[in-house]
Amino acid sequence: MKLYNLKDHNEQVSFAQAIKQGLGKKQGLFFPLELPEFELTEIDHLLELDFVTRSARILSTFIGDEIPEETLLKRVKAAFEFPAPVVKVEDDISTLELFHGPTLAFKDFGGRFMAQMLTEVSGDEPVTILTATSGDTGAAVAHAFYGLKNVRVVILYPRGKISPLQEKLFCTLGGNIHTVAIDGDFDACQALVKQSFDDEELKRELSLNSANSINISRLLAQICYYFEAVAQLPQHDRNQLVVSVPSGNFGDLTAGLLAKSLGLPIKRFIAATNANDTVPRYLAQGQWLPSATVATLSNAMDVSQPNNWPRVEELFRRKIWQLKELGFGAVSDETTKETMHELAAKGYISEPHAAIAYRLLRDQLKEGEFGLFLGTAHPAKFKESVEEILGQPLVLPNELAVRANLPLLSHNMGADFAGLRSFLLGLPK
Repeated sequence: MKLYNLKDHNEQVSFAQAIKQGLGKKQGLFFPLELPEFELTEIDHLLELDFVTRSARILSTFIGDEIPEETLLKRVKAAFEFPAPVVKVEDDISTLELFHGPTLAFKDFGGRFMAQMLTEVSGDEPVTILTATSGDTGAAVAHAFYGLKNVRVVILYPRGKISPLQEKLFCTLGGNIHTVAIDGDFDACQALVKQSFDDEELKRELSLNSANSINISRLLAQICYYFEAVAQLPQHDRNQLVVSVPSGNFGDLTAGLLAKSLGLPIKRFIAATNANDTVPRYLAQGQWLPSATVATLSNAMDVSQPNNWPRVEELFRRKIWQLKELGFGAVSDETTKETMHELAAKGYISEPHAAIAYRLLRDQLKEGEFGLFLGTAHPAKFKESVEEILGQPLVLPNELAVRANLPLLSHNMGADFAGLRSFLLGLPK
């Protein structure tokens, strides 16, 4: 598999190199040189397979012969050990629940697949994973890499801007997992990660890698659950399928669009954001004007400069699709709360991110269409806000209950690159 750098098309790398490198020159994202496409009969056959077998086939179409099919199947089986069920909410709307993994969020799929791939291609070479999180990435990456030989993980997150239970899930592990609470927002954390990757000495000394959705292995893994969703739908619902994706860094939407590019029958997508609405404003007005990031109930989407957007635009350009065909919208906290009440009245308990995706789907779904919205995190990960909004107690799943009372092991730091640099160079070997 060859990938090229979106900021320098002359830089082309293998899949293994892209996983290990994370970003290209000028902080450019890697993107597949070839965009494979299945025939309709192949899609039908794929949808009849089990989740793991199908996923290995999809991934091997991108990866090619770099990783033997048998090895890839074994790695996918180790990564995808949990289901992604489609649950009916209304007659014409269902949700794809992506929170049945060890950290109760969709990022378990990408994080665990990346850990498997990095272990496969790195061998005994030491690696330092440096990543920023607005909530769920940190937990998924921490748990995916926890205890792995020759891997150190450093996770930056905005202090006081993720839910307490999200924090407990990845800041209580210790060992090879180092967590740093930054005085700033997610974009400040992401900027520090990018500065680190621009520092040649740091990159060389630490063998830096990133596990954000900017890493191509995470993105490819996320394609697989869109196929799993369609496989669970009856034929008549597949034909007019509209998918609403809660969007922060836009990796999930990029993966869905790549699934469509492969030939998966998805009529259209809706990019659902909160008040951090850079993309909806861009799609409506044609100008890219990021505002300062604001804190919302749906904190994992508090991103005003989404890193994956260049991949979305590149895919639309390559496929000769029109951006005007992409649905979009931004939902306020007030409407998010109202929507959570609406869903609860229908018998479905949701957290804020999925509620935003549902709201825009419900508003934009046309007669004869079938809607699917992504449930990206378990409601209990936002226990405090969900209980306050709905006025009813949530039972903590075991994955959270066992960590709820453990002490935080995080370091606190200003949004200062010099301080982070010293911290990274001072980590135990």
